Amino acid sequence: MKKVMIIGAGGVGQVVAHKCAQLPQVFSEIVLASRTESKCIAIAKQIKETQNRDISTAQVDADNVPELVALLNIEKPFMVINVALPYQDLTIMDACLEAGVHYMDTANYEPLDTAKFEYHWQWAYQEKFEKAGLMALLGSGFDPGATNMFTAYAAKHYFDEIHYLDIVDVNGGDHGYPFATNFNPEINIREVTAECRHWENGEFVETPAMSTKQAFTCPDGVGDFNIYRMYHEELESLTKNYPTLKRAQFWMSFGESYLKHLEVLQNVGMTGIEPIDFNGQQIVPIQLLKALLPDPSTLGPRTHGKTCIGCVVRGIKDGKEKTVYVYNIKDHQDCYKEVQSQAISYTTGVPAMIGAKLMIEGTWKGAGVFNIEQMDPDPFMENMNKHGLPFQVIEEPGFDLI
Repeated sequence: MKKVMIIGAGGVGQVVAHKCAQLPQVFSEIVLASRTESKCIAIAKQIKETQNRDISTAQVDADNVPELVALLNIEKPFMVINVALPYQDLTIMDACLEAGVHYMDTANYEPLDTAKFEYHWQWAYQEKFEKAGLMALLGSGFDPGATNMFTAYAAKHYFDEIHYLDIVDVNGGDHGYPFATNFNPEINIREVTAECRHWENGEFVETPAMSTKQAFTCPDGVGDFNIYRMYHEELESLTKNYPTLKRAQFWMSFGESYLKHLEVLQNVGMTGIEPIDFNGQQIVPIQLLKALLPDPSTLGPRTHGKTCIGCVVRGIKDGKEKTVYVYNIKDHQDCYKEVQSQAISYTTGVPAMIGAKLMIEGTWKGAGVFNIEQMDPDPFMENMNKHGLPFQVIEEPGFDLI
């Protein structure tokens, strides 16, 4: 039993807090902290009403290292679960080092002024965490996170070598809005509009954003979708940790309404990340757009349908070619009934709780900075089955991905 601090009170933070609260035998105390403490208090009230459990709340600026350190020194948690903005990863890592606290996140660091999703900034902390005897676990969400574990699980149990990896993220949900994002709009749009990169023959190959698409049929009646190739950060760590990969790609589904609105917003400059002058004030267009769009944490009650996220892995077993598909399907309304959130936040928040649980229990441990696929996938996968994200494996699924 350990005390944990969750930093971030958006949709994912809400799920993490609910799921940690469900396991008092693991998470003996929970502190939920955010720049806006009123959001933390609202989540704490939900948990009190649904689970009759009290959690603590705090106000903290995750951009301010001394302020973070002061809070950590007061609360003295075993670890921090960082579900704040990716821009804040390094300040939170710095604070954890200074306060002697273990660290975990769900998304890699991204500079505020550059749409670059890369791990090298965090990998540079390896020696600092190692010397401090602290563990920093990177990317314990769904993608990255569960998809890394799906890959590791397939590699461990089904292959001698893996050669081809296709991560396919399909959201078959409908929230009824002409245009809205299921997680932080600023992060979502920066990801989607960034140049695409995929791994092929030992290097990353760049192509224009959203320029490659294909059809994909999800199992179990979820449906048929157009999926688009884009860059996602787990490709960077997976290709490093699985050097036998000849090609690795990430695909995500998008509806026509989303793409139409995104194209218009790009054309008029609303997705820009550089500040502009407006009536004597500096504003960032994408941050203004974020303020105008629905808050993802409010989409739960109106989102229907299912997510289908998984990995198609091809390789060699006993000298013969083999393909497996490891995936999870989750119903949006099931998530809302359990934790008052839609499935995108749920599928990110549950793996965050699981990663923290395995660190607290000592199942995963080490000194330094680790990507999640460097850990044993089996206990993670067992916990997915126990805590709301059961996985399936189809051997020889018959997918013909580009």
